[in-house]
Amino acid sequence: MNDFLPSGIQLSYLVASCLLILGLKELGSPATARRGNRLAAIGMLIAIAATLLDRGVVNYTLIAAGVVVGSLVGVVMAQRVEMTSMPQMVGLLNGLGGGASTLIAMGEFWRVMGTSQAAALDGTVTTILSVLIGGITLTGSLIAFAKLQEIMSGSPIIFPLQRFASIGLLVLFVVGSAFLIAEPKDSTVFLILVGISLILGVLFTIPIGGADMPVAISLLNSFSGLAASAAGFVLENNMLIIAGALVGASGIILTQIMCKAMNRSITNVLFSAFAKAKAKVSGGVGAIATEKVVKSVDSQEAAMMLGYARSVVIVPGYGMAVAQAQHAVRELADQLDRLGVDVKYAIHPVAGRMPGHMNVLLAEANVPYPQLYDMDAINPEFEHTDVALVIGANDVVNPAASNDVDSPIYGMPILDVEKAGHTIVIKRGMSKGFAGVENELFFQDKTMMLFGGAKDVVAQLVVSIKEL
Repeated sequence: MNDFLPSGIQLSYLVASCLLILGLKELGSPATARRGNRLAAIGMLIAIAATLLDRGVVNYTLIAAGVVVGSLVGVVMAQRVEMTSMPQMVGLLNGLGGGASTLIAMGEFWRVMGTSQAAALDGTVTTILSVLIGGITLTGSLIAFAKLQEIMSGSPIIFPLQRFASIGLLVLFVVGSAFLIAEPKDSTVFLILVGISLILGVLFTIPIGGADMPVAISLLNSFSGLAASAAGFVLENNMLIIAGALVGASGIILTQIMCKAMNRSITNVLFSAFAKAKAKVSGGVGAIATEKVVKSVDSQEAAMMLGYARSVVIVPGYGMAVAQAQHAVRELADQLDRLGVDVKYAIHPVAGRMPGHMNVLLAEANVPYPQLYDMDAINPEFEHTDVALVIGANDVVNPAASNDVDSPIYGMPILDVEKAGHTIVIKRGMSKGFAGVENELFFQDKTMMLFGGAKDVVAQLVVSIKEL
């Protein structure tokens, strides 16, 4: 039995890895996403059970207590966290993964210190990598959480010599790592490396603006996987290595897809704030914008425009998510369809605050998937669209991304709603978007503002359209 156990554990890891890979494949389509999630969950359950049978596990009482506490916290979070707060939750979970990897590396370092044997070179190197990636993931994800939760400003945060400070800390980390490899039991140097990695995570994330936060979340998700994989090398656990590699690879692939959709490079997303530090929009720009005329419309007038249109494109945004208006939007689309209006939904790659945020919300309201169009598919349609209905979206429809080289979102592809025959924007007020810039769309001649909360306004539109 003792001879079979190690082989049985590794075989269980192989089965679990296959289930994780199949689960990721199924997650690639909305039709199979739930099945993929179940497969991945079963794979992880097998991996955890196999690890608990490993002879290296010595205290099942503490492990059981951790499982119970963690499960209770997870259940409470899953039930109480709103869909609008899901991006913050993802960022927080990324950080916890990075923190766990850092703690594993620290625990292994102290364990080796307590023995008389010399630390192996490969063990020291993997411990250093786990500390670096895990520390950056932990504090970087916490900053992303704070920005998404609006605890701190969503605008890029930069200060003089910030790049030099980051480079200097990175060089110091490399020098300290070389010293630790030569003296693998120097606890002072090790703690300094841990501190540097945590600071680097903060400096990595604060220059990224709110409009680019979905890309940052995806990249940090990849980092959390790489940190887990590094921790797997520290513990010599094949399952942790494989699972971390899968998360890391999928996160990087998603990051590349999002950057391609935004027509920007990852370096531009991460470092564009430094290039534009001297070209920030001044107060005078805001003054000019406020002098422009804003046209408003009431729900009855808007209902007539929508009901008598031949084609309508609905552009959902974070404001719709906050108001939980997706079900009302679905009812509005059904009423327009009853009148013979061709209804489509325009989904920007970074609408909301995480990849796929709008898709999930609309799927929750049973919006037919064929009605959802990504940015490349829908943009040519706006020229032939009678009315574009923008519900709580801001930065992703801001023409400044194409017209204003000084804008923080310049270069980001947007939904071309300004090309529609008319544009109706549902919004509570004239506040700026998450990127902190004025939206030129609101002041254009073909744009009419319909002020109010998204859920209430859309409900009023439904009532008015029923009367047509």
